[in-house]
Formats: sequence, C-alpha cells, structure tokens
Amino acid sequence: MTCSNPRSIPVALTIAGSDSGGGAGIQADLRTFAFNKVHGTSAITCITAQNTLAVSRVDVLAPEAVIAQVEAVAADIGFDAVKTGMLPNAEIILAVSQAVKQHKIQTLVVDPVMVTRTGARLIDQDAIATLKQQLIPQAFILTPNRYEAEILSNQSIETFADMQAAAIAIHRLGPQAVLIKGGGCTGDLLGTDIWFDGQQMDVLGETSIFTPNTHGTGCTLSAAIAAQLALGQAPLSAVKAAKDYVTEALRQSLNIGQGPGPVGHWFPLTSGDPLPPVAE
Repeated sequence: MTCSNPRSIPVALTIAGSDSGGGAGIQADLRTFAFNKVHGTSAITCITAQNTLAVSRVDVLAPEAVIAQVEAVAADIGFDAVKTGMLPNAEIILAVSQAVKQHKIQTLVVDPVMVTRTGARLIDQDAIATLKQQLIPQAFILTPNRYEAEILSNQSIETFADMQAAAIAIHRLGPQAVLIKGGGCTGDLLGTDIWFDGQQMDVLGETSIFTPNTHGTGCTLSAAIAAQLALGQAPLSAVKAAKDYVTEALRQSLNIGQGPGPVGHWFPLTSGDPLPPVAE
C-alpha cells in the first residue's frame, strides 16, 4: 500500500511491541530496516520493561491506539511492506487483521509471536485462534519458529520430515509462503529453515553461529524480509538476503548486560555493505 505522495525511499511498517532493552521488538525492527536501506515506521502494540535478564512489566495498548498509529502512517507516508511482531491479545490481532484487509496490504510478513525459541508461551489460546483465523490467511510470508510451527500444524517437530510436513500443514492455513525457522532446534535441524510456497519446498541452511547473544533474532529476520520486499526483491530472494543479514548480525552479536545480549544490527557500518543490490 502506498499513499498518493511520490517518494523515492522504500518504507516498511512494523506493528509490534517495544523492548526497553533495545534488543528485540520495535527497536530491533527499526534498526534492521535502516541497515537494509529502508525507512522504518512503527505502530507499538505493547510496552515492555525488560533487560537481558527478564521482563518485569508489560503494558498493552488499546486496539484503537494501535490502529491510530497505522492509520497515521498510511494517510501520509504509506508503506511498501508491513511486518507484525508481538500482538499480545485477540482484540489487537483482530484490529490489525481488519486494517490489513482495509488497506489491501499485499506484502505482509507475519512473525507469529506465540512462543519463544526456548518454548515459553507468550499469548493465550484466544489470541492464537484469532491469529490463525484472521491474520495468518492474509500473510505473504509467515515465519514461525519450531514451537510456533508445532502449534500451527498441530504436530510435533523432531525430524527434518516433521518440519517439511508442518510447512505443508501451515500453508493450508492460507499464507502465500511459510518459512519455518530451525534456529531453536537441536542436532541436524539446528540452523535449518524450510521454505514452502505451495509449489516449491527449499531447505535454507546457513553457517551456525554459536553465541549466547541471540536476543531479537526472530524479530530481526522478519524485519529484514519485510525490508527486502519493500526494496522490490522476490519472496525467496528476500528471505535469503534476510538470512544473510541475520547470520552476520549473530556473528557480531553484542555482549551487553548480564544475560543474553542482542544481535549486532550495525555491522554494515564496520564491515562494509554485504547486502545484495536492490531489484530493478
């Protein structure tokens, strides 16, 4: 969706929560957009008080406040791609789903934030049901981690074949493409992602980067995908470019705080620009 005013800079919108520690959520998304050469805009869904050790408080915004932010951006700036992150309850998910439909947003990346990569549940069953019924069918690319993929596919994922079967099952929910992330897996599945768009299934592997500082990895990946889509990349090319960005950000992750630190978004400033050229 774009507004009527001409502009030369691609714009991406993130609809997600705020992380006071700066490692994930809106903060990670906006940095990722910037370092992928896209102007970032935002609609905050909740405000968290957190650091590298724990989340001590979460304040959820009213659905009307979330949508007001989306409308403000849409009316003046517009956007070439949108990503969703933390949508904390069914009411916000429904409101965002309606806004996506109203604005006919095609390039929608849905990071279905339901469970952390360590298995901790983040939203309740009503929110999960609304996500599956209302938002996921509108997704251009859906990016669940292993545990989220298990919930969405109603099956356990222990093997490579399980991951492939889950991708097919999740695709039946309506997204145009599914990327199941293997970063939280173990053994042979570690670092192996599965892409399925209804016709093509690809195994996307990367060099595994072993670091305790992985906070914000999922947010960063989905934001990088949205940025690459805003730049005009084809879906699978956008995913591959985003994975390259995340791999390098993990390689240069930040050892800050007493717990797991964030990935290093700013590496292009110190190591050159590894990103592929913008699609013509």
